[in-house]
Amino acid sequence: MDAAELEGELVTLRPLEAGDADPLLAIHRTDAVSRWWGQPDAGFPITDEPGSVRFTILIDGRVAGMVQYSEEIEPDYRYAEIDIFLDPAEHGRGAGTDAMRVIVRHLVEDLGHHRVTLSTAVENVVALRCYEKAGFRRIGVAQAAGRNFVTGEMDDEWMLERVVLPSRV
Repeated sequence: MDAAELEGELVTLRPLEAGDADPLLAIHRTDAVSRWWGQPDAGFPITDEPGSVRFTILIDGRVAGMVQYSEEIEPDYRYAEIDIFLDPAEHGRGAGTDAMRVIVRHLVEDLGHHRVTLSTAVENVVALRCYEKAGFRRIGVAQAAGRNFVTGEMDDEWMLERVVLPSRV
């Protein structure tokens, strides 16, 4: 299914376009984002992860971030995993939470998933607050699961999930 624009209260999620690359790279390279995402891989955001579906987060028509998902499509284990980054200038204003709610609604109502997962560094309190406001719950800590791009060490990560039925999105 080709995705159309997805509307939230504060954000619009638009399928990634080539013209989004430069503003997304600029956001990705900010200290507040690169601390958790590292430096962009070659081809970001267009060709570096062919297994992911990406949406540009727009706020009032301006590129403000990106949300992506990948799917486990095996019928007995079907779920989606998501990740997001947002322009630090927009942190704390509800846009990240709105984007998370919009992508979950798309995954559940349009694509038929009932479970959505994500992970984040234990220290990433801004992201945790956003995810929990969007209805995700912490299900455990994976030890040494993600690279700390400041220290180079491996950090623990919270594993979170949101299990929903289409009528509960």
